[in-house]
Amino acid sequence: MTNLARALIGAAALLSSARSLGGQEPQDDPLRPVVARPEVARALGHVAAAEPRAVANLIRLASIPSPSGREHRRAAAVADLMRRAGLRHVVLDSVPNVTGTIPGTSGRALIFVTMLDDLPVIESFQKTTRPRRQGTRLVGPAVELQSTVAAMLAAAEALVVAGIRPEHDLVFAAVAQEETGLRGMEALYARFRDRAVAFVEVMGDGREVYDGAGGAVSWWKVEARGPAGHTAEGALPNVNQALARAVDRVFSLPHPVRHRDRDTFINIGIIQSGSVFNHKPATGWFSLDVRSADRSIVEDIGREIGTILDRVGAETGISLAMVPEFQSLGGQIPGARSSLLTQVAIAGARRNGYEPTVSDQGCCNMRVAVGGGTPAIGLHGGRGGDRGTAAEWADIPSLLDAARQVVMISAAVGGAAPPLTPRRSARPPAGTSFDD
Repeated sequence: MTNLARALIGAAALLSSARSLGGQEPQDDPLRPVVARPEVARALGHVAAAEPRAVANLIRLASIPSPSGREHRRAAAVADLMRRAGLRHVVLDSVPNVTGTIPGTSGRALIFVTMLDDLPVIESFQKTTRPRRQGTRLVGPAVELQSTVAAMLAAAEALVVAGIRPEHDLVFAAVAQEETGLRGMEALYARFRDRAVAFVEVMGDGREVYDGAGGAVSWWKVEARGPAGHTAEGALPNVNQALARAVDRVFSLPHPVRHRDRDTFINIGIIQSGSVFNHKPATGWFSLDVRSADRSIVEDIGREIGTILDRVGAETGISLAMVPEFQSLGGQIPGARSSLLTQVAIAGARRNGYEPTVSDQGCCNMRVAVGGGTPAIGLHGGRGGDRGTAAEWADIPSLLDAARQVVMISAAVGGAAPPLTPRRSARPPAGTSFDD
C-alpha cells in the first residue's frame, strides 16, 4: 500500500486547518484524513508562523529587476532562498529556471511552478520605489506576481520543518520567460515530463482552479521584405507602407467583437523596421498575438490574416510572410475534473474559506503540460492588484492561503509519510549543503 493510500484510509481524526468554512466540511472532502495527520497540521501551522519571513522574501525578490529574458539575478536569489528553506538538489540552469526538491521514494515527481519574469514596464518603477508594508498589503513594483514565488517557498519550508517525507519528489520551480512564449516552462516540462505525476501552477490563492487549458493561443511574426535605398532614390516600394497597411487591416478584423463571448482577442505589440531617417529599410516585422476560447476561431483569424497579407503584398510590391513563433492549442486531460488533484485543490480552497470557481480555460505555464498530455492544474484567484504600476500591491493573507494550498496538495497528491524526526528549523546547519 502506498503512503498516500495509508494517508487517505488510515487517518480517522479531523483537524480543521485555518479559516475553514465555519467548521463545515463536505462529506467527500479528500483532505479530511490528510490534514488529520500531525505532521501536515504542523506544516499548516508553520505557514502562519512564517509570515514575517515570507514577506521579507517577497521584498527581496520584488526588489530585483527581472524582465523576461533577464531573470538571472532573481533566479539566483530564489536558489539561495530554496537552500535556506532546506530544499535539496537545488538547480539553477541556463534558461534560467531554478528548482529545489523534497526527495520522495517513488522516482516520480509532483512539480509546483511559479514565474520569475516581470512585465518590462515594471523595471522603470523599481528604480525609484521599494516595496513597503501597509497593513495586510505589501505595496511596490513586482510584488503581486512574485507573491506566488514567496508563497511556494513558504510552503516548501513548512513541509521541510514538519519533517514530511513524500512518496513522490516534491519539486518547487520558478521558471523564466513566461511572458515571451513559455520558454522556461517548455524547458522544465522537457526535464520532468517522463516522471511527472502532475504539474501545479501557483498563480494565486486557489479560489479559482483551472483543470484544463481551453481555447488556443497563437503568436506569429509577420516579416516584410523589400528593396532598400536612400530617400532620394524614391520612397516606394517601402516595407513600412506594407507593415502599416497590414496592421491597420488586422486591427479592423471583426472577430474580437463578433466572438466577444468566446474571449477572442487580436493584438499587435511590436513593430520594428528601420533605424535611419534618410534610408528605407529592406526588412521589418510586427508581432501577432491571437487568442480565443474557441480554437477554430484562432484558426479562422490566422487564415484571414494570411489573405490580408497576400493582398497588401500585391498592392505594395512588398513580400509579407507569417512565421509561427508560439502556439498553444490547449485541451483537457480526460478525467481531470474528477481527479484527486483537482478535487484536493477544490477542497483546499474551501478550507481556506472560499467556494472556488472551477474552469477548463486555464492559461500560462500549465498549458505546456496539458498540451503534452500530462495532468496539470492552475491555482489562480487572489494575490493583489495594479500589476505593472507603481501602486502594485500583494495581499499577504492571499499569499499565506496559496502556501497552505501548496502544503495540502503536496501532502495529499505527493503522499505524506510520517516523519522520522521533525526538523526544528528550516535553516541548515553551518557547512551543510543541500545541493546533492
